[in-house]
Amino acid sequence: MIRSPADPISPTGGLVVLKGNLAPDGALIKIAGLHSLVHEGPARVFESEEACMAVIRGRRYSAGDVLVIRNEGPKGGPGMREMLGPTALIYGQGMGEQVALITDGRFSGATRGLCVGYLSPEAAAGGPIALVRDGDRMRVDAAARRLDVLLDDAELSRRRAAWKPRPRDVPLAGALEKYAAQVGSAHTGAVTHSGNARWDVEQPAAE
Repeated sequence: MIRSPADPISPTGGLVVLKGNLAPDGALIKIAGLHSLVHEGPARVFESEEACMAVIRGRRYSAGDVLVIRNEGPKGGPGMREMLGPTALIYGQGMGEQVALITDGRFSGATRGLCVGYLSPEAAAGGPIALVRDGDRMRVDAAARRLDVLLDDAELSRRRAAWKPRPRDVPLAGALEKYAAQVGSAHTGAVTHSGNARWDVEQPAAE
């Protein structure tokens, strides 16, 4: 079915960019199929996908929670793993419309529910997601295109002053170490170069 631009099914399409004090450089949410575009609740913070999966499997979370998975961005992963596992488990437990999930990792098109990914800057780069603590109030408002932790600037500044990079459980080496050191933020494509290179191609001589 083709509809007129004056009468779209959705004026924004299926994806919305969110910004706020939690994602100054942006984050993405798929709103297609969502019954509610707003969620506010307490943070449950996890330093990896595996830590969050263990809690979900044990059903040690509650309706209204905002599950925060950090250190899964381009640098933190390294490599920005897909967070399909947690969302699939949540839906399998019938909680897909009752919690939100926020991550500096990524999602695929199969993700369902109120899931925010590609959060930039990521935790490993010192982004605001690195400052979130259990119990902080979080608000996702896809209608207003906002993603915020409900803390004032003074508190965020205090936490930032005390923040230190999280040591890796397994030190990197070789290609992964080089990748993590060079890769940029998700909002600029998670590439390992500046993107400013110019290649002068010699034009063939005119006949």
